[in-house]
Amino acid sequence: MGRIIAVANQKGGVGKTTTTVNLSASLVATKRKVLVVDLDPQGNATMGSGINKHELETSVYDVLVQETPVEKVRVSTEPAGYDLIPANADLTAAEVELIELESNESRLKMALDAVKDQYDYILIDCPPSLNMLTVNAFIAADGIVIPMQCEYYALEGLSALMNTMERIKEINPGLEVDGLLRTMYDPRSSLTTDVSAQLISHFGDKVYGTVIPRNIRLAEAPSYGMPVLHYDKTSRGAVAYLALAGEVNRKNKMLEPA
Repeated sequence: MGRIIAVANQKGGVGKTTTTVNLSASLVATKRKVLVVDLDPQGNATMGSGINKHELETSVYDVLVQETPVEKVRVSTEPAGYDLIPANADLTAAEVELIELESNESRLKMALDAVKDQYDYILIDCPPSLNMLTVNAFIAADGIVIPMQCEYYALEGLSALMNTMERIKEINPGLEVDGLLRTMYDPRSSLTTDVSAQLISHFGDKVYGTVIPRNIRLAEAPSYGMPVLHYDKTSRGAVAYLALAGEVNRKNKMLEPA
């Protein structure tokens, strides 16, 4: 039975999509079977996986609103190697339409439960806001990975996310924080090291030992429609996400593929 992980932070620009795409590709490199769910109307995870969001016949919108089975929507990605439920601007309409539908907060969970046993991991790239899409992700998820920059407002945004998570746990009591991931990490900055120390003080081993550095190759890879592991496997960004994949596997006691 696969583990469903929501990659979430209501603050934009912290590396959610970068983490979803690159962690997924790195988990595939460790011989895991992975499904990525793009739940952001911007469709950046879709484009960053080499799939043109403007040419989609079906998308995650159909899964949520039309209850189309995942098997009819998912696509394979190359060279990344994971399956993808893609997204485009249609998803913006889903935010409104879901309000009128039955079981509106658990539609993603129902869809993913049908395929959960086909994967080791299902990663959900959440939008940068706490809306009905994010609620669907949290109710479907077993755990949350929170990418965050070590900057002044990071802890304030984290507090709001934790409050939302506690409310969701009334519906999904098994939901937990899998880990906090420090992104765009610059050890030369005293603010970075100070905030990093605060995170470790507050959250202990919930903070991943792996940090994701600022890396030009990591920034360039999405424009080529591929994870950094396949764009430049020797780059610091690629090495960091491979290390993170190993840490995720160890935390989930998945030393061998299912």
